[in-house]
Amino acid sequence: MPIFTVKVKWGKEVYPDVEINTDEPPLVFKAQLFALTGVNPNRQKVMMKGGTLKDDVWGNIQITEGQNILMMGSKDEDVPIEPTVKPVFVEDMTETQLATVTNMPAGLTNLGNTCYLNATVQCLKIVPELRQALTDFNAASSSTLSNFEPAEKITIAMSDLYRTMESNQTIPPLVLVQVLHQAFPRFADKVEGHYMQQDANECWVELIRMLQQKLPALKNKNNDKPTTNYKSTIDQFFGGSFDVEWKCVESDTEQVTKTTESFLQLSCFISQDVKYMHSGLKNRMQEHITKHSPILGKDAVFTKTSKINRLPAYLTIQFVRFFYKEKDKINAKILKDIKFPIEFDAFELCTPELQEKLVPVRSKFKELEDKLAHEGVKPNAKQLAESKQEEKPTAPYWFEDDYGSNNSGYYSLQAVLTHKGRSSSSGHYVGWVRQSPTSERWIKCDDDTVTPVTTEDILKLSGGGDWHCAYVLLYGPKLLPLENSSVSS
Repeated sequence: MPIFTVKVKWGKEVYPDVEINTDEPPLVFKAQLFALTGVNPNRQKVMMKGGTLKDDVWGNIQITEGQNILMMGSKDEDVPIEPTVKPVFVEDMTETQLATVTNMPAGLTNLGNTCYLNATVQCLKIVPELRQALTDFNAASSSTLSNFEPAEKITIAMSDLYRTMESNQTIPPLVLVQVLHQAFPRFADKVEGHYMQQDANECWVELIRMLQQKLPALKNKNNDKPTTNYKSTIDQFFGGSFDVEWKCVESDTEQVTKTTESFLQLSCFISQDVKYMHSGLKNRMQEHITKHSPILGKDAVFTKTSKINRLPAYLTIQFVRFFYKEKDKINAKILKDIKFPIEFDAFELCTPELQEKLVPVRSKFKELEDKLAHEGVKPNAKQLAESKQEEKPTAPYWFEDDYGSNNSGYYSLQAVLTHKGRSSSSGHYVGWVRQSPTSERWIKCDDDTVTPVTTEDILKLSGGGDWHCAYVLLYGPKLLPLENSSVSS
């Protein structure tokens, strides 16, 4: 019987006395090797003089006594297990998959010229207090949405949409579009069977007014002391007020009258001499208006001077870029380049009384800048942001007796709503949002396409051509690290 004893080498292991019976198929020999090494026969590669051993026939291989045989192969437990879900490379991912793995926020499907609404929703979503108020909102019990009044419908739809967007997947805002069209039929206007483009700031204003009616003010859980009472979260965190003086230019005998006015937005007027947002705001704070003069008994020119006596935590600034062009019957656009800052200081726009109240916290920010300068760090906006990571506690940004106010006058840009095109009823709207209140990362929310961008990209949105132009800016409170502040809540 043709039985031989051979020496088998497998990696660093050597087996000197292994028997081969050539009357049996080679698979029997491989089974012996499996018993010795644990390497499955289908993973074995057995090589010797004359070739590589097959499973069924010996072929031209001639076995001799004491022959050296080399085996290659890995045991099953040493072989990586094939993943149940095949890996997908970044370049092959869909937009939804990419948003999920990169922690990008959810995109919103364009349902036919609804980019104005999508951009507005994305910009407002960055306000954590608004998200909290919508989460806490309890609508009156009813089986169907149709039983609610318009303001409640929109509030419920916004609440549900923000909750659904937490999945970081593209969402079609069907319900919100439907209730918006019901509440404001002009947004449902069609041309040739398609929804018309709408003005995003008009949509912003209407949504805020609806939420203002239904979202109750938030309570500061860390403060039991009496605070200013607000009816709404919107008034509390978005609402400011002016002290206004009216002085008649044409009469020295007419008394100066003083009034107060509330606001949910500031307007940046764009004229030939305006190059920066701050100067456009200042022009709005002092203007000439014609109205009736009781002393003169006729219409006269008055100087209206406004100073802010209450700064909200979140300051909305609209660039007045559109004007009605009678000849073409459209809201034409002013493309002029108007620079806006990432960090905004509203101190100069405030009343002397408010300025005095702002000083203590402003001095804390100055201390931080001096500390960074002393350490050899140039105290620019980016480094100030990096010096206070999100996980670090921050000092209250509000006055102790006014939860929802701004106690420093310092703001940090949180969102930009842009328009690309030549009129408000055409073109395209996009939302650009900061990833978190102190992050240097920005995100471009172009309907269902969500991509990361840089601060430099945001500063390029100032206008001057057919590129995206800033239309509405949303500033949030600049946050002070608690370790640099003795301010307590």
